[in-house]
Amino acid sequence: MKEAPPALSLPNGGGSLPVRSGGRSPKPPSASPRSDLRRLLLGRSAVRKGAPAAAMPRPSQPSAGARADASQARLEELRSRRRRSRRRSPKAIPTAPGSKTVYLRPRPADPPAPILVLPKKVSPLLYIMRLLILGVGIGVIAGTLLSVWDPATRSLAETPQESSPAQKRSLRWFGLGPKEAATAQAEESKEPAPPALKLGAEIAPLKAEIQTIASQNTQLSPAVLVVDLDSDAHVDINAAVPLPAASTIKIPILVAFFQDVDAGKIRLDEQLTMRQELVASGSGEMQYQPPGTQFTALETATKMITVSDNTATNMLIERLGGMASLNQRFQAWGLPATALRNPLPDLEGTNTTSPHDLVQVMALVNRGDLMSQRSRDRLLSIMHDTVNDSLLPQGLGEGAIIAHKTGDIGSLLADAGLVDMPSGKRYLIAVMVKRPHNADAAYELIQQISKATYQALSKPAQPQPSTGGVPATQPATATQADATITARKAR
Repeated sequence: MKEAPPALSLPNGGGSLPVRSGGRSPKPPSASPRSDLRRLLLGRSAVRKGAPAAAMPRPSQPSAGARADASQARLEELRSRRRRSRRRSPKAIPTAPGSKTVYLRPRPADPPAPILVLPKKVSPLLYIMRLLILGVGIGVIAGTLLSVWDPATRSLAETPQESSPAQKRSLRWFGLGPKEAATAQAEESKEPAPPALKLGAEIAPLKAEIQTIASQNTQLSPAVLVVDLDSDAHVDINAAVPLPAASTIKIPILVAFFQDVDAGKIRLDEQLTMRQELVASGSGEMQYQPPGTQFTALETATKMITVSDNTATNMLIERLGGMASLNQRFQAWGLPATALRNPLPDLEGTNTTSPHDLVQVMALVNRGDLMSQRSRDRLLSIMHDTVNDSLLPQGLGEGAIIAHKTGDIGSLLADAGLVDMPSGKRYLIAVMVKRPHNADAAYELIQQISKATYQALSKPAQPQPSTGGVPATQPATATQADATITARKAR
């Protein structure tokens, strides 16, 4: 029979605890506040049941810190249980033994009740205003559609309202895109050329006098065309022969410039930049400005004529589309001998024209066939201000006005323009003289031809038979713009 293990006495009369066999000592009581509280409760229950006080263990009194720790631990345990209970879903409800467990699922939250918004009361006046606006809009749309569909209105819109061909081209080009503009340009190139210069009877006495003047110097070869705009009477001496153009090529370039102004392809106040490759020697002052200097298009065109600026001419040639494009336009105007082949100054004389072409283009300008009247008046005003007046102006009488352009290279001297006489008569004259290199005798020859022509046309007109069955046109009258130009004496 095994011996009972010895009892272990508790301090402070707390009884004894048996010791297990096997040599292991019993686990010492927990010193935590929770174990102390449990022993205290067990001791109280033993007192209630009548146990002898000597046999009951007397718990030790926990300190104030231990009690606080126990309360905190209890609070944390309650919080942990509460969190674990919240995670359990669904919640089980205990039922009688043998029956199934019933789970309660949480009821979804009811959607918020819709808020009923009652429409505000609208004033009848607001409805009336809306109907009026709607009616006006419908009326505008209906009127626009009717104006488009109305044959009478459409025929008026399709009828050109401007008489000048340049203005008609402006209407055709307005609002066109790149492809449409190219098509319009191709169609424009197919248009019939302007009417050729009409020539009436030849003025035989004047022709004989000019030939006599030219025969005095056999080294000079003049080419002359004079046309009386009142009667179409003319003098033609080798007028159709192509000759070096020198600076007289700037006349058709100026015409092309104002034609593009009327077409809306260039503005008078447009800024043109002078690049180094466009700078030209010879006449003109723009060549002395630094590259990159800007000039307005009108200023550039003015300098090209008044001071015969070669740099300005090259700038305009580039802006107007280049030499090939300009040559095509010259041919369309009926100028067979006029062609640009090299930039200015062209001292070799590769650019060509003829007295016939120069008179032809000036006649087209005078009739308004190539540009509007406004551009025509501006062109003539620029040519009136030509600085070099040493050729044709020297042969004019007092009170005469001339719009002209000179040309001067080593092998040729020329001048062409439109002369307004004090009597109201107008005539066109172009004189080109081939000469030995820089021979000054050509100056005197052009002055004498100009003087003979002016004196011959100043005489009262005498009826002469028309040659070739070409009827003479009605006398031309000076326009109001020409009348406002201040008359100046020919120097």
